[in-house]
Formats: sequence, structure tokens, C-alpha cells
Amino acid sequence: MRVLVAEPLAEEGLALLRPHHDVDVRTGLSREELLAALPEYDALLVRSGVKVDAAAIAAGRRLQVIGRAGVGVDNIELEPATAAGIVVVNAPTGNTIAAAEHTVALLLSLARRIPAADASLRRGEWKRASFTGREMRGKTLGIIGLGKIGMAVAERAQGFEMEILGHDPFVTEEAATRRGIRLASVEEILRSADAVTVHVPMTAKTKGMIGAAELATMKPEALLINVARGGVIDEQALADALAAGTIAGAAVDVFSEEPLPAENPLRGAPNTILTPHLGASTEEAQTRVAVETVEQVLDVLAGRSARYAVNAPLVAPETARAIAPYLPLARLLGRFYAQYAPDLAGLTLEVAGELATHDTSALVAATLGGILADTEERVNVVNAAAIARARGISIAERKVDDAGRHAALLTLRGSSLIAGTVAGGEPRLVRLGDYWLDLAPTDHVLVTRHRDRPGTVGRVGVLLGEADINISAMTLGRAEPRADAVMVLTLDDEPGADVLARIREMDAIIELWSIRLH
Repeated sequence: MRVLVAEPLAEEGLALLRPHHDVDVRTGLSREELLAALPEYDALLVRSGVKVDAAAIAAGRRLQVIGRAGVGVDNIELEPATAAGIVVVNAPTGNTIAAAEHTVALLLSLARRIPAADASLRRGEWKRASFTGREMRGKTLGIIGLGKIGMAVAERAQGFEMEILGHDPFVTEEAATRRGIRLASVEEILRSADAVTVHVPMTAKTKGMIGAAELATMKPEALLINVARGGVIDEQALADALAAGTIAGAAVDVFSEEPLPAENPLRGAPNTILTPHLGASTEEAQTRVAVETVEQVLDVLAGRSARYAVNAPLVAPETARAIAPYLPLARLLGRFYAQYAPDLAGLTLEVAGELATHDTSALVAATLGGILADTEERVNVVNAAAIARARGISIAERKVDDAGRHAALLTLRGSSLIAGTVAGGEPRLVRLGDYWLDLAPTDHVLVTRHRDRPGTVGRVGVLLGEADINISAMTLGRAEPRADAVMVLTLDDEPGADVLARIREMDAIIELWSIRLH
């Protein structure tokens, strides 16, 4: 088969490819040249510079696999690739050590003021007293995001005898404790830590997660490091905080716009170290990333499953017809449960009815993919168990013949319960805790547990209406009149924090959840 390498790739990766396939290294292609070339190739290898959008995917009529030699796949449009049956693979582990070491290097450079001291000395100065630093031993490091990189940073910080606070809603207390980390809220970390480093993906929830209000809660002597994604920290707010002395210093490797424009406020901010997205820029990481990507391209071209397919779980042909319609439902149940339930321990996926006779491991993987949807990792049928296990999460599988009134039923049980089925080709939620429902979920769902009092439902509707948020569907469930009840609303738009606060203030409201399913 023919493989197009459209961006520079370490020679170790190319050496793995060449014995098996015809490899063309054609870097620097213009957009027009790339689109003209793609119809002749079975596989495409890129880094971050080549945009593989719907037009490129349509041009690649023979493509079976797209390999991204790196972690993020922002330059590859996954939906059209999946629709075209193209497997997209990445290299999520290759740069872990490089990013972790860069984080530690920035932390130490900030604490010992190394760049400023170097610049002073080169100006002919000898101002030792001006560059007194701080030791890390005994200090508290806060890590927001405990994926592979966050955990690797924690391991290295322990070597400096630091106390470690960590936050990650997808890591259990047991898994954190084994690594010497005490789980804490983001608020506690910002308030208590001497240094804070973020290692989260860029999502709607994490964009600007550290802004002016959050920076104001930090210690004046605190240091802040970002080797994750540009935009996670509000750059203007950070520059203002540094200028005001709200925090002592910051080191930033990633930016909301790259290359860094001249008008970026961090360029002129005091007590900063800025590096041009070097987190993965080591010779060793580039080699590992190339090898990890190429190995998966070889697997897909040989008809095998890839370790890190980032678009759709692979389903065996003999089970695809039965299982495939339920994969979106399984993912939806996992995503709903992760935002609704108090913890992720002791989970069981019960598969009932006609599905119980099939291999349903892909359903478990899809459920885990939903649970971990807002982490930096993409989960598929191959890597789901390993990724979840590293975070202390597991799902037992149970099969039963009886699905009640449904042909097939999926039930995710743990500290809470949610169940669903597929009707008319679309997922439907049919049970939440002790309450039976019949609801086609949308992107935004609002759930209340409230006292069954007259006017409660109407008042919630009024508050949403005043915020111009339309209710597309509603279902109610109660154990008995005037007892506790559950209301599930599907909304056209996501309610803001002010709307949710007003609903929570109602006397009848016991608990409230705003759940995003997309």
C-alpha cells in the first residue's frame, strides 16, 4: 500500500514503515498539491501543520488510516473521517515524559529566577542578592488534571519532597493516594498551593478556567505553570495579576494564539518565563511519537485494531449490526452518569434483552468513553480498560435475558442508576434512579430532585423562560404525592450559572444538575 508522509517524521518511524509499504515523504505540499495527491494513498501521516478537513478526507478516497504524530487531533476533522470509515490514530503517550520534565524545568527556573539572573549577568551585572530563590522541598504543588502528564509531574515532584494536591474528577481517591496525591477541589488548590500546574484538555468547561477571580485567591508568593493548552488560563487576567503582584510568577509554554502575536499581554508581563510550545520538543519524544503512530498505521493497514483510535470504537463484523445502534446510547449513559452520580466506584453495565447474546465489550468501552469524555484522552474499545484502570475506574459487565418491555436495555449502576434503550434508531433515557422516564435527550439536560409541591415545576419553567431558554421536552417522576420527585428537562441552550443559582434558591429544590451531553 502507499503511505503519504506530509510532515517531517523521525527516521525511526519511517524505518518501520518502509519494509512493508511504499512510503512517499512529501513535506511542504501546498493545499492544492495535497488534495491532488491524496487520491493515490491508503494512509496519511501528519503532525500539527497540515489540516485534514472534510475536503481532504473526501479527496482521500483510498484512505484507511490517518496518523497524527502527536497528541492533539485539532487539525483532523473526526466526524467526516469516521463517516468515511477512516481510522484516526494519535500518539498520546509519546510526549508524556517530555511534557512532565518541561513542567518541572519551568517550575525550578521560576523558583530560582534563572532566566532573569542569566540576563542580568550577560548585561555585565553581578547582583546575587537580587535573585534569591526558593527551595521546593516542603512546598505544596497543586496539579489540576491527573492524566498521564499530571501523574508524571507528581512522581517527579515527590523527588523534591513536595506535598502534592491534585484535582481530577475522573481519578478516584484510591488511585491518587497510591501516587502520594491528596485529592482537593480546584478552589483549595489555588488557595493553598505554593505552585500550581495545569494539565487539562481544552474543552468548553476548561477554557478560561483560571481567570481574574481564581488568580485573586492564590498566595502572593505562588507560581503558576501552563504546559497544557493555550486558553486554559486567561492571558490578560494573568498579565494583570503579575503586574499587580497578585502572584509571584508564571511560566507559560502554550498560548491561545500561536505563534505568539506581538500584542499578547504576556509578552510584557513581569516575572514570567515564556517558551514556544516546547512541551513535546525533545529528540526522544519525537522518536517515540513517530514510532507509536507508525505502529498503529501498520496495524490498521494489516486489518488489526489500533491501540489509540481516536474516532470510533472498532466493532467485530459479526456483532456490528446488533451492537452499533447502542454505542451512542452507551456513551451517552456514561457521560450523563459522570455528571450526575457522586462517585465513579463500583460501576456495572447491565446488558439486557437481545443484546445479551452478543460480545458487548464495545458497549463497555463506549460507556467508559462517555465517562472520560472531558479528559485529555480519547477512549476506544482497545484502550478503554487500561485508561480507566489508571484512573481507578472499572465497569463490570452483567448480562440478563429479560429487558422488560424493551427489546434491549442498558443500565449503568453504581452509587446511582441510569438506563436507556434505542427506539426509532435514537437513544432514549428510560430510568433515572427509582424513577421511570421516556425521554429523548438533547445536548443540554436539567435534572432536579425536589419536594412535590404545587408550583415548583412552573416556577422552574418561568426562570428558564426569563433567561430565554426553551424547554424542548419534560418528564416527571415521583414515588407518591407530596413526596420527593424528579424532573428531567431537555433544553435548547445551556443555562448559565445565574439561572442555576436562582433555581437552587427555591425552597422545594433539593438537588440540581446541569448536564452537557455533547
